[in-house]
Amino acid sequence: MAGVPALRKISTTAVLALAVLVSGCSDTGSSAPAPSSSPPVSAVVPGSDPARQAAELAAKLTDEELVGQVLMPYAYGNDADKVSSGSVSANKAYAGASTPAEIVKKYHLGGVILVSSSADDPTAGTNKTTNVESPAQVAKLTGGLQTAALSLPARVPLLIGTDQEYGQVTRIKDGMVQLPSAMALGAGDDPKVTEAAWNAAGAELAALGINLDFAPDADVLGAQPGGVVGSRSFGSDPQRVSVQVGAAVRGLQSAGVAATVKHFPGHGHTTVDSHNSLPVLNQDLRSLEAGDLPPFVAAQEAGVGLIMSGHLDVKSIDPGVPASFSSKVLIDLLRTKLGYAGVVVTDALNMEPAERWSAGEAAVRAILAGNDILLMPPSLSAAYKGLLDAVRSGRLPKTRMVEAATRILTLKFRLAEVPKPEMSVVNGAAGKAAARAGAAAGITVFRGPCQGALVTGPVRVTSAGSETARGWLEAALQAAGADVVRQGGTEVRLIGYGKGSSDLSQSAAVTVALDTPYVLRSAKGTLLATYSSSNASMQALADVLVGRAKAPGRSPVPVQGLPATACA
Repeated sequence: MAGVPALRKISTTAVLALAVLVSGCSDTGSSAPAPSSSPPVSAVVPGSDPARQAAELAAKLTDEELVGQVLMPYAYGNDADKVSSGSVSANKAYAGASTPAEIVKKYHLGGVILVSSSADDPTAGTNKTTNVESPAQVAKLTGGLQTAALSLPARVPLLIGTDQEYGQVTRIKDGMVQLPSAMALGAGDDPKVTEAAWNAAGAELAALGINLDFAPDADVLGAQPGGVVGSRSFGSDPQRVSVQVGAAVRGLQSAGVAATVKHFPGHGHTTVDSHNSLPVLNQDLRSLEAGDLPPFVAAQEAGVGLIMSGHLDVKSIDPGVPASFSSKVLIDLLRTKLGYAGVVVTDALNMEPAERWSAGEAAVRAILAGNDILLMPPSLSAAYKGLLDAVRSGRLPKTRMVEAATRILTLKFRLAEVPKPEMSVVNGAAGKAAARAGAAAGITVFRGPCQGALVTGPVRVTSAGSETARGWLEAALQAAGADVVRQGGTEVRLIGYGKGSSDLSQSAAVTVALDTPYVLRSAKGTLLATYSSSNASMQALADVLVGRAKAPGRSPVPVQGLPATACA
């Protein structure tokens, strides 16, 4: 698929541009849908300048429409129009409307996030529902949501986003190609492989109607293994992480999906989870600039569509105030000093550090601090009312809302220039090949032979924390000609996410870390890391174990007592 210029650049060809002004934009912000006999579509203005077009439209939106553009909530239900009685009740409590489509229309929404929850997801606590099941279901849901948005007077399509980081934070798993984790790609240290993998992932998301991904993670890990970001990060070296982040951004956005780098100004040097409390960044400003900001600068240079503000207490800039609510962080540092001109989105506003204020007050404070999109407010109706009341009272200047809406609309105009892929790309051969290449590049031997078979004779795979990965590895070993047994044989021990030294097997000849590699410090025998438990990673691991491939990876984080690789 043809590439697209970086989103910070202004394009002059509109394939599916939005209307500069649609006559139906009313003073009251009414939401009368288009007649059913005439399906709602976005007006086309060929050859328009996205930024100019966005500015003209934003200046003419009503207060209600401006407020709607900055909101990106979730909704209950797997379909835009037909949901269960339980989802109806939950939607009414959250937003005062019955279905996702009705919520879009009632609030003139600018965006919606699709969510899911699983036991091994460190971000699961903020996801109050699950509305993704399969690619076909997601495509139908996004289509219904866009129909609802385009039936409104302004006919502005939605930003539909999700957290598809791959690795532990992955919303859509079934029927989709799964890339290895960021840390696995960081171990491979090949930006071309990373860009190709993320381009393939972006094509799949775009085919499903998702045009915004809350990825990649741009956090640089600190020295403490207990950090909460873990394998979501590309590693601990700011320059290597920067290269990987830039590659991921380019790959994703060339497929027509806006990338979002997070969590500004950097969550990697923390041991506290911002979902539950406010982490503190104790670095002085010089250390922050050298150790945390480079990947965000690289993302900006790659034309990233959005930067997510983190719920982080940056002591060197604005002590005691979450960065997501700090104008000193978002305006003085990000906008003025770093020169970022794109969209800023909050981290989820239903996380503990943001809930020190009511939903309406938090929404107003977040916009005044410099955010353009408010993600997952804990009460959509309260957030909407808080913003609208603040605009009408003058506390929240309308010019600030127009500024935010202009950035959001400009992003939408530019995304609309990229043709949407066919559903046939989903779970296709090209995506699988890109994922396999990324997984293979990152496998690291910390201790043991660097060529030839690492296991011979019968092989027994055991697992702590990932029975699915165990099954994939057994199948891949059998396909490679290995004799896989359930008793006896040479033991290969897989150590999954969240597991530690107590989960090691003293009888294992080979131990493999499927997440961060720190657990290997206490292991014996041959030591490897895949940094990921995806099917592609298990296939690549099988090739190394039977000697069909070498392990070229180099640890992207220091592991006490072990070299970065035994195969330098």
